[in-house]
Order: sequence, then structure tokens, then C-alpha cells
Amino acid sequence: MINIGLKRFPKALECLHNVVTAPMSTINAIAIEAYKKYILVALIHLGQIPSLPKYTASTVLRSLKSYAQPYVGLASSYATGKFSELEAFIQTNVEKFQTDNNLGLVKQVLSSLYKRNIQRLTQTYLTLSLQDIANAVHLNTSKEAEMRVLQMIQDGDIFATINQKDGMVSFHEDPEQYKTYEMIDQIDSSIQRLMALSKKLTAIDEHISCDPAYITKIGRERPRLDFDDFDSVPHKFL
Repeated sequence: MINIGLKRFPKALECLHNVVTAPMSTINAIAIEAYKKYILVALIHLGQIPSLPKYTASTVLRSLKSYAQPYVGLASSYATGKFSELEAFIQTNVEKFQTDNNLGLVKQVLSSLYKRNIQRLTQTYLTLSLQDIANAVHLNTSKEAEMRVLQMIQDGDIFATINQKDGMVSFHEDPEQYKTYEMIDQIDSSIQRLMALSKKLTAIDEHISCDPAYITKIGRERPRLDFDDFDSVPHKFL
């Protein structure tokens, strides 16, 4: 919740993902509420809902979406890219979103659809008038389009310049060439973190593979072992 409040959406999404995918034998209210916010934050940050991993508890995969209506419906309306449809859906379910204390996030979802549709325009056009942008993304005025484009430029969401004289917007390529010393250091730092994480996961996997409780559980579920099962156990533990 703190990360959401600070708009650190990647970290917030990670935390919510951990809640939803945590081991559980039955669905619970915490997971349901976390999944509702997971949908909203994912739409704001990614523009889509990532599929839950296979290790998610089967009881969650089977029933979570049915408990998270109308948030699943909101995601479907968002996927159409049509503002009128999304707005109508929000208005129809506004009391539910308000009761869940998620109306503020829902409004940010609507705002993010404007942003993503403007980003799509940059992939098609080199220049557009502010009025054309307003018409394309269903904004009321060219001034509103200008304010949204300026905010996106400031946030680094798009690369563009606005000609105030004729009201034209010119879209540019990403100026970052990824060849500066600072960028190389960032890439190297990311690689080192990934390597450390990989080693940690390998160690955890080896530990779990030799855990007596885990082996007993697997033995009950799969009483008959194949030769391939022995290959999965690290040789140093044999």
C-alpha cells in the first residue's frame, strides 16, 4: 500500500504478486483483496494482466477470478482500448469500487488508458496536431491533450516536442543510445544481481530437493519413481 501511494508501481506489483501466489490450501480474503489491487496496478503499470505462474495454489487459480468481479471485467474493458466502454463500465460499478476503497486506483487505470493510446500514436505518426491527438484518444479539448502530452514528456513516457505556434506535436526516437559509461554500469549491475539471484535459487532448489518433508510428500503423491526422478537430485547429495 505504501508503494502504491508513492506510485512505485513495479515494487507494489511485486508485493501483491507475492501475496496472491503464496502457498494456501483455501482461498482467503487477503488474497482476494490483493488480487483486486494486483489487477489495477498491473493495468496502470503494464497495460495488461500477467498470467499467474504455474506454482500458484490450484485453489487460487480455480476460484480467484470469480471472487474478483468486477475487476476482471474492468480489465476486459481496458483491453478493448475504448474509453467510452471503460468509462461506462466504471460508472456501472462505481459503488463496488468505492466500497473496496479502490476508486482512486480505478481512476488511475482510466488515465493510464489515455497514456497508452497516446503512446500508440507515436508508433504510427511522426507529427500530429494537438486536436488530432484529442480526437484520437477521446479528450475534450486540444488543451487537455497538450497537458497530457507535456506530462508524458516530463515522465519520460514519450519523446516529443510541441510547437506552441501551430499546435503540432513531433514525436522522436529514444535519445538514449545505451553506450554511455553510466548505462554500461547500470547494465552490469543488473547482470550481477541476476547472477546472484540465480545462484540463490539454485541453492534453494537443491535444499528443497533433499528436504525429508518434501521427499515424503512427493513419495506419497508419486509412490512409483522413475530413473529420471533420481537425475533431478544434485549428485553431491546422493
